[in-house]
Amino acid sequence: MAAPSTRLNCEDFAEFQELLRVMRTIDDRIVHELNTTVPTASFAGKVDASQTCKELHQSLSEAHTSRERLIKSCIAQTSNVVKVLQEERKTSLEDIDLLKRLRKEQTKLKLMQSELNVEEVVNDRSWKVFNERCRTHYKPPKSQ
Repeated sequence: MAAPSTRLNCEDFAEFQELLRVMRTIDDRIVHELNTTVPTASFAGKVDASQTCKELHQSLSEAHTSRERLIKSCIAQTSNVVKVLQEERKTSLEDIDLLKRLRKEQTKLKLMQSELNVEEVVNDRSWKVFNERCRTHYKPPKSQ
């Protein structure tokens, strides 16, 4: 599952999280996908499990890469906003609205950074399930 066609909005954290949730659908459904497409030993001759596993591996890899790229892009954008607000804050220490905006952006940045940890857990879980079911059918390239 590649990145959705909608552009990622880094300014609205709720929208950011919703888009990641949608993009993580492939990871959420991997057990079902493997159960319905990779046969057990008794049905091994009826489906090309190696091709199915190869395609699923490619889909997972693309999904993980696109999500990581989007998360890091939003972290970079939000970091830049924080830097600009910090510079503005140096010149106007009495501006309470500026301080509130800075704190809000700093909080959003921390939440986005925590999404990288969530992403790692989601990816690890998906690869574990994938490897348990596909290890006998498909050997992925060593880059993973």
